[in-house]
Amino acid sequence: MDQPRLEFVTELRVRVAPALEIGQLAEGQRRIIEIVGGEFAGPLLRGRIKSGGADWQLIRSDNVAELDARYALITDTGVTVYVANRGIRYAEPNVMERLVKGEPVDSSEYYFCSTPSFETDAPDLQWLRQSIFLGIGMRLPNLVVIQVWRVL
Repeated sequence: MDQPRLEFVTELRVRVAPALEIGQLAEGQRRIIEIVGGEFAGPLLRGRIKSGGADWQLIRSDNVAELDARYALITDTGVTVYVANRGIRYAEPNVMERLVKGEPVDSSEYYFCSTPSFETDAPDLQWLRQSIFLGIGMRLPNLVVIQVWRVL
C-alpha cells in the first residue's frame, strides 16, 4: 500500500464568543464556546461560517481538552455544509490555563488536531462525504484557525 498523502482543502477562521463555563465535573471542566461566524478559504472550498454553532469542550485533569464543535458553512456558491469537528488540544498545565483564560499562546506551545467530517446534499461536493480529513488548529483569543487537509 502507498503511504497516505495530504491535500490542502481550506483554512477555517472561526470567530468565537467567550466561554460559557458549566463547571467542574468528575470528568473535568465542562464549557461551551459559541461560534459567532467566520470565513474559510482555500483551493477546494471557500465561503463563510454561519453563527449559531458551538464547541462543547471538556478540559480533563490530564490537560487534554476534548473538543466537539458543530456548525454550518455556506460556500461561495450558496451551498450549506454541516461540519462535525472532534479534536484534541493538549498543553502543559500553565499553557492550558492561559488557553482556557483566552490569553494569546503561540501554537508551538500546544498540540491541536481534529478530524472534521462534512455533510451536504450538493452533487459537486460529495467528495466531502467520501473522504477523511485532518485539521491542524491554532487558538487565538477570539478566533480558532483550522487548516483542513484531505487524506488521499
